[in-house]
Amino acid sequence: MEKFEHEYNADQIQVLDGLEHVRKRPGMYIGSVSIRGLHHLVYEIVDNSVDEALAGYCSHIKIEIEPGNIICVEDDGRGIPVDIHAKTKISAAETVYTQLNAGGKFGGDSGYKVSGGLHGVGASVVNALSTWAEVTIQRDGGLFQMKFERGKTVQPLTRIGDSDKTGTKVRFLADDTIFETLEYDYETLENRFREMAFLTKGLSISVEDKRSEEVKKAEFCFDGGLNSFVEYLNKNKEKISQQPIYIEKEDGEVPVEIAFQYTTAYSENIYSFVNNINTIEGGTHLEGFKRALTKTFNDYAKAHNILKEKDGNLQGEDIREGITAVISVKVKEPQFEGQTKTKLGNSNVAGIVQSLVNEALSNFLEENPSVAKAILEKCVSASRAREAARKARELVRRKNALESTTLPGKLADCSSKIPEECEVYIVEGDSAGGSAKQGRDRKFQAILPLWGKMLNVEKSRADKIYNNDKLQPVILAVGAGIGSDFDITKIRYGKVIIMADADVDGAHIRTLLLTFFFRYMRPLVENGNVFLAQPPLYKLSKRGMKDIYCYTDDELTENLNNIGKDGINIQRYKGLGEMNPEQLWETTMNPETRILVQVTLEDAMKADEIFTILMGDEIGPRREFIEANAKYVKNLDI
Repeated sequence: MEKFEHEYNADQIQVLDGLEHVRKRPGMYIGSVSIRGLHHLVYEIVDNSVDEALAGYCSHIKIEIEPGNIICVEDDGRGIPVDIHAKTKISAAETVYTQLNAGGKFGGDSGYKVSGGLHGVGASVVNALSTWAEVTIQRDGGLFQMKFERGKTVQPLTRIGDSDKTGTKVRFLADDTIFETLEYDYETLENRFREMAFLTKGLSISVEDKRSEEVKKAEFCFDGGLNSFVEYLNKNKEKISQQPIYIEKEDGEVPVEIAFQYTTAYSENIYSFVNNINTIEGGTHLEGFKRALTKTFNDYAKAHNILKEKDGNLQGEDIREGITAVISVKVKEPQFEGQTKTKLGNSNVAGIVQSLVNEALSNFLEENPSVAKAILEKCVSASRAREAARKARELVRRKNALESTTLPGKLADCSSKIPEECEVYIVEGDSAGGSAKQGRDRKFQAILPLWGKMLNVEKSRADKIYNNDKLQPVILAVGAGIGSDFDITKIRYGKVIIMADADVDGAHIRTLLLTFFFRYMRPLVENGNVFLAQPPLYKLSKRGMKDIYCYTDDELTENLNNIGKDGINIQRYKGLGEMNPEQLWETTMNPETRILVQVTLEDAMKADEIFTILMGDEIGPRREFIEANAKYVKNLDI
């Protein structure tokens, strides 16, 4: 019988306790151990408090970031039950925080008609991934407390006093042996809790950052619910109708709340939620809403002779141009696709939402004919632009077919045809493009020089983009189409790298390209395929010493303090064109030594707001943004 170097028998089979498994495989429960996963811990605890509010027992939630990145979440809900659990023989509160399969949201008699979070197991996951946690509960006339370290109980639930109030307070310190960073981003948390307050009408949520002398604080409470949400999202846009269209139905098996409003913008922004969970991939509730929009507007347009019989129907994308919408449904037994719960699968929800929107929107259009006409004029205009874009797209294809190539003339392609190993540098200017072509590794690096003024797509429709001689080469090089035609599986390069000068003009070009990618190739950003090259700001040279490149002012100071200033020549690079091919390769293009910044989409709502402010028509919000952020400028180019 063959003998193996490492025996494999029953002794090698590990049986992990629930919380040990969480610590061993945290990504399975919170997505990642990056800052995103760190923030997820806070959301899980706050979600439990929000679920109390949804059940009608909580009116205020207070979140604090204490010095040392300690999180404190306090609510005025019922308080976690403190009596002894029949099965575990310890208090229900301790059970919830130490047993992965324990929660108050599985049965139908807990008072939770609906819930978000990890279906009631979020508390134990947070506890497992914390260096320590402390839970204080007020209920049943008493004040109770329990303490934990890395998921293990160090102080069982103990009555420490009396109280005539109710509620739960949780303090915890995330485990620095698990997370890459413990540094919370206040703005990210603030945005999330504002969103939660919009979604839970009348709930007050406050967030406070006490980590520095300059305390940051915000408090949110919106009696207008999703109406207030849409007004907030559209605050920097020109509106077609002054008030959002609001639809709400609380009774029935699936409570629905929807608000939407049309703007003069060309992009659509629809956000959908189930039990306050952001379903970023949509699902049946979103499908029902879209179908209702398309049918109701087409029916109205035909009935009122806005569309003639010969015109045919408007397409869904025509009707959704410029819309900002928020859809929120509460589902008792939600079926989510995938571990991350980003797409709703309950088939009955589509019909419920469609029927409700059909009826409410039909009534609104009949009662507001001037608004209906203005919206439909925009939809018809979008339809014509879509047809013009189709013709422009076909013209581009025919032209390229006649020229026997589908690639732009200025593109210096790479020899590899495997997208995962290929990258394209979109380079500002012919001069820098020439250096990049000479300095690159031809096997996997392609170079596409851009020149002249680029189109601001925030103010343009797709037909203008297809006809634009600056953007057309980018579309052809990436090879996956744009807008609703974009197909991420067809991209020709795994990395699309923007390489521009480190000055105001370079920043403008980066912003224009990022606006284009966000509005017309968003999956490219969501998939992590877009990068920013980081050319050096300075070169330090001295006789007998190898040149040193500095990418920030701090790096410059640091190097001057090692090596001293005597005999040092400091060159400040204003543009890529000042570097020869070897320098460009060594500093900015060599995978062994270069610095790339990956562009990610952490918050689609915030990104939409920023692009609207920076690139939209409204001047006031842009001036306010510049004034508010002027103090953060590091490299001022005058």
